[in-house]
Amino acid sequence: MSADTRSHQAAGQPAPGRRRPVQQRSQERYGRILDACAGLLDEVGATALTTKEVAHRAQVPIGTLYQFFAGKEDLLAALAGRNLDHYLQRLDRRLLAESTVGPAGFTDLAVDEFVAMKRTVPGFGQVDFGLAGAVVPAGVRDDRHLIDADLDNNTAVALRLQALGGEVFAAADPVTLTLGLRVALEAADAVLKLAFRSAPDGDPALIAECKRLVRCYLAEQLSGTLPPC
Repeated sequence: MSADTRSHQAAGQPAPGRRRPVQQRSQERYGRILDACAGLLDEVGATALTTKEVAHRAQVPIGTLYQFFAGKEDLLAALAGRNLDHYLQRLDRRLLAESTVGPAGFTDLAVDEFVAMKRTVPGFGQVDFGLAGAVVPAGVRDDRHLIDADLDNNTAVALRLQALGGEVFAAADPVTLTLGLRVALEAADAVLKLAFRSAPDGDPALIAECKRLVRCYLAEQLSGTLPPC
């Protein structure tokens, strides 16, 4: 089963106001707008970002941008959703390349791919699967629901990871697993933010500690389905 199929089985409803184009020309413009948004985020940050400047950078009329996005909130939400899709695809490829991956291996690969995107993907440091910064910029009503209108960002990501993991977490109770993954994401997010504040490419010692923290927490939360720390 592909990453798209597995991850979308657990996906909720998209944030309001977002419309995905169907025609190829519109898809190209849509992608260009998101690329421009990502590049500008690295230059000016989420607070200073404007739809006018994004349209200018993408070389599309501002009216074209508003055909797809109701405003800045929708633009950031679409970028967060695209980031998550790309992350799950990358993680799925890593999982398929390994002969056997248990929960501990899944955890390490998940952290590795997040760190790799943080280092290389434009805009990911500002908006990964939500807003990476603590300050909600003007024009964004609720940064906790950028991926899903009904779920907070980390719950939405937890469900997608749970679906992607499939048999890796087969022994775990689904409700307990969702809660565990949600808490693990919150903890990992905090430690990785510290890692990237400490060093531009992420402090290796803190990244290693993030992996250990998540493995140990899930080992206890899932009643022994992970090996001891």
